[in-house]
Amino acid sequence: MAPPPLHVLTEAEKNELLLAQHEMIERMAARISELEALVGRPRKTSSNSHIPPSKDGFGRGKGRRKASAGKRPPREGKSRPLADTPDKTERVMADACGHCGTDVSDGLQRCRHRYDHIDLPPIAPIVTRVELFGGRCRGCGRRYRAQAPAGMPPGTPFGPGIRSLLTYLHHSHHVSFERLSRIAAELFGLVISEGAIANIFRRMSQDMTAATKAIGDKLLSARIIASDETTTRTNGITQWQWVFISDTAVLHKIAPRRARSVAEEVLGDHQPDVWVSDRYAGQQELGKAHQVCLAHVLRDVQYAIDCGDTIFAPKIRDHLRWAIRVGKRRHQLKPSTLASYAARADTKLSQLMRAPVAHPAGKILLRQIKAWRTKFFVFLTNRDVPATNNISEREIRPSVVFRKVTNGFRSDWGAQIHAGYRSVTGTARLSGQSALGAIRDLVDGTFAVA
Repeated sequence: MAPPPLHVLTEAEKNELLLAQHEMIERMAARISELEALVGRPRKTSSNSHIPPSKDGFGRGKGRRKASAGKRPPREGKSRPLADTPDKTERVMADACGHCGTDVSDGLQRCRHRYDHIDLPPIAPIVTRVELFGGRCRGCGRRYRAQAPAGMPPGTPFGPGIRSLLTYLHHSHHVSFERLSRIAAELFGLVISEGAIANIFRRMSQDMTAATKAIGDKLLSARIIASDETTTRTNGITQWQWVFISDTAVLHKIAPRRARSVAEEVLGDHQPDVWVSDRYAGQQELGKAHQVCLAHVLRDVQYAIDCGDTIFAPKIRDHLRWAIRVGKRRHQLKPSTLASYAARADTKLSQLMRAPVAHPAGKILLRQIKAWRTKFFVFLTNRDVPATNNISEREIRPSVVFRKVTNGFRSDWGAQIHAGYRSVTGTARLSGQSALGAIRDLVDGTFAVA
């Protein structure tokens, strides 16, 4: 609607109109200033921030490092090694020369070529009919029945092999209940409903709880603990999956909060010598010393460089990379040499922080470094402390993939089963055991924390 002509407005109405126009112009000027500040600012990606690689975008080109030009260097050729103990050896003698057709069946022949042919036999479940006999006792007159064979109790018809495999496929390979039912029918010839699969998992809750308790007790004896957390979905509600790792135990815990109280509940009265994590406030001051993840710090440094800081941020990047390189060979260094490197790292960082910083991105980075500088080089004073929290990132990544594929859990008990499964298989992997072998031991009742 067009505004009314000015000659029909009173002086008060004209003043109100001018005031409204002035306020609009001020808001537009402020918005223009915000947009001008954003012009030229680099986009945050996984290489310069905490954004995961999946958020980088495909085919955009921005923020993604281009592959180096030139021909890729050749790689050493590899071939599949022969099996140490083949189940069967097929020796084939030549009947005739392949060049001229001469009969060579009665001549001396040597092995000219050897290879393995690998195949799977037809897969079918083994069905054992159990018949328990009994009668009436002549002594007391009561009915009696034979005891069920070991490992074949009445109730669920599915044995430990089937239960272990279904659990392994669902939690390690993110196969849904519907697809598990199809795989069982089409691959194994086994008819099993989605409800029966859910019941199999539910029955494992008691064993999972006992195993998780043993793993938690083992964790509380660790001197160094690394931790991380990620989101998960339970009943459509966002919750948090935590992971706590030592050199002998891996504990996963799904909690409704991301608060520090989750870690405190796990630790109880135990305080490790060193805590390794990112810079999330909920994971601070949990150990006597704290090593922050330098990989996260380097991504913040890279963002400052992308924003245009060509003086302060590159020097910090080079210094942190040097410290990480020293950390990779610290087991070869004498204690006195390593202590000298630790002092040199701290002194050099102090010198870099005292230099004047002019770029705005460099000033932000300087404030961050001042807040965390005492937690950068703990790994140079303790040979067992990692410089990054990569071990926790690797351990929690399968659960992130599980969340993206399945969209989370439909029940609280399902979430706890997954946390228990990840704890059992993660702990078993530290001792060189496979996930399927660990879950089979749990089903058989023989799982033990090393």
